[in-house]
Amino acid sequence: MNEQARVLEVRSRRDIVDFINSNPVSKPGFKIILLALAGVFVDAYDFTSIGIGTAQLQQQFGLTAVELGSLTAIMAVGSLLGAVFGGYYTDKFGRNKMFLIDLFLMVFAAFGAALSPNFGWLVFFRLLMGIGVGLDIPVALSFIAEYSNMKKKGANVTLWCPLWFSAASVTGLIALPFYFLNQHEYIWRWSVGLGGVFALIVLFLRYFYMNESPLWAAHHLSLEESANVIRKTYQIEVRVHPAAKSTPDAPSKAKLSYAEIFRGKYKLRTILASIITFTQSMEYFAVGFYIPTISTIIFGKGVIYAIIGTIVFNLFGALGGFLGASLNTRWGVRKLSIVGYVIAVIGLLLMGTTGNSYVGVSAVLLAAFIFGHAFGPGSQGMTMATLSYPTELRGLGAGFGQGITRVGSILGFFLFPVVLAAAGLYNTLLLLAIVPFLGLAATLLIKWEPIGQDVESEGIAS
Repeated sequence: MNEQARVLEVRSRRDIVDFINSNPVSKPGFKIILLALAGVFVDAYDFTSIGIGTAQLQQQFGLTAVELGSLTAIMAVGSLLGAVFGGYYTDKFGRNKMFLIDLFLMVFAAFGAALSPNFGWLVFFRLLMGIGVGLDIPVALSFIAEYSNMKKKGANVTLWCPLWFSAASVTGLIALPFYFLNQHEYIWRWSVGLGGVFALIVLFLRYFYMNESPLWAAHHLSLEESANVIRKTYQIEVRVHPAAKSTPDAPSKAKLSYAEIFRGKYKLRTILASIITFTQSMEYFAVGFYIPTISTIIFGKGVIYAIIGTIVFNLFGALGGFLGASLNTRWGVRKLSIVGYVIAVIGLLLMGTTGNSYVGVSAVLLAAFIFGHAFGPGSQGMTMATLSYPTELRGLGAGFGQGITRVGSILGFFLFPVVLAAAGLYNTLLLLAIVPFLGLAATLLIKWEPIGQDVESEGIAS
């Protein structure tokens, strides 16, 4: 690199990796990171938008507790499928292509779900919506990591979490006017349908402004094509050294499978990332998704309590997520996860044993749980899964992490209404405290920290 950082001379693919890892995010790159985060916002909105209207939905379609649990869990099943297959194909075909396909699917599914005439059609469209979300999140996190330098990777990837909770709060803000317009029984349809509008907007923006990931290009395209991606992204002159053109520096064509992330040094990283993503997902989707339901139990029946609870409690999640992102570089993924697990365990235990005494106590403890979850494992699980692998394996690692996340969310989605109906809210929360406790134990035992690690040097020959 010379001429005051205006010209990059490329002799090997490692030069491209080193340039990205050591230089600030460019303006075009920053826009792409924002578009990736906008997709995460839509993903979160689609997942949580139906939560406010679950009581009305249950009445309209005459659903049992098991059917309601199945309806909410089916989106997680779709997301599991999308994550597992999407993680593989995003490494194979590129980030940008997958980014457009998944949003198109989410637009179609959101409008279809909002117009569903019966339970069967709603299940079908929620399954499709889940596949779209499962495809999108691993690609989005890979994009963010691969457009960020070494110093900012962890903090930028972790921003997905506060965006998720912000989207969940927005579902409440959107539902509020429909409540005052006396559209109580149709709130869930309006909320779900507007997710299609948001996805359509992001789809158009991605189509016109997205570029391929420079790190993916460095692995899978020629040096000239990779250099062109850098030119567009960083708006600098890039010269491929004549000697590099004549060397057999061929793009990676290796056929990779998920077995790769369970070999050698990656095995313990994958186990730790899997445990964190599983436990944080199960605790969130058993509590965070059902905040509207929990709010009506705590404060009183009525849609307005579900709406207000959704807005307020998710703001604590956004606050915890932003704080966790700001401390990511200094504290690291592992330390933030440990602190967050401790807060989550204490919050659930106290709420399960004392929350029934006073409404105010229940509200404070629920807010503390949401804050601790977002501050620690909620935000750091997918950061761990994304940053623990080099570019060749990142789609697989993030996809597998997202798949394990969906296993946890399936259990959380399904079990909460079933156990709630059988044992009541406070006993359910008490039982749920086991989940973050197990995550805490695993994080204390496995000492892997991805922040500050040059994982690219593990997968690319200099």
